[in-house]
Amino acid sequence: MEVSVDVISDVICPWCYIGKRRLEKAIAATDTQVSVRWHPFQLNPQMPKEGISRKEYRTRKFGSWERSLELDAKMVAVGESEGIHFAFDKISRTPNTVDAHRLIWFADQYGCQDAVVEALFRAYFTEGQDIGARETLVNVGVEAGLDRQAVESMLDCNEGLDLIAKSREMSQQFGVDGVPFFIINQKLTLAGAQDSEMFVEAFMQVQT
Repeated sequence: MEVSVDVISDVICPWCYIGKRRLEKAIAATDTQVSVRWHPFQLNPQMPKEGISRKEYRTRKFGSWERSLELDAKMVAVGESEGIHFAFDKISRTPNTVDAHRLIWFADQYGCQDAVVEALFRAYFTEGQDIGARETLVNVGVEAGLDRQAVESMLDCNEGLDLIAKSREMSQQFGVDGVPFFIINQKLTLAGAQDSEMFVEAFMQVQT
């Protein structure tokens, strides 16, 4: 029996990157056939199109830049335990993620959605790239196997914008108020970046 996992996440959420690694670890540890689909969640739906300074955004969110740096340091430690090298010092802007989510949606039509999600996480968290910028998104898409012209055409029109609203409905249906959020076989849910053992247990549970 194949197990489906719908992941609701945002590409600027470090815990979503951690959750992806732990899900992958769980999939590798089981004989179950698991299919994964990614769905958008905007942590900052009011973010300007061009994004804002990360220092300004984090200071406003956590009260001080010092507090933000403390949280970053803790996140770096968690990342290292999962083989992710967070480089928050390289990130200068917190982006608007609408176009990144559109790219993920577009990649699903070509069978390379997971590769695009991985490339976006890596570009933002380890390379400090602005994943709200058109050029970055085009390069990410090409790196993951998409045709450059096709990606450019998609970004230049309004394709995929409706998926943000549709995914908002899905989030409301399942009571999602934070990410990552995992829906297994459309009936069992896991909130947060759970340990891989929890995913394996969930896979077994939906198959009994």
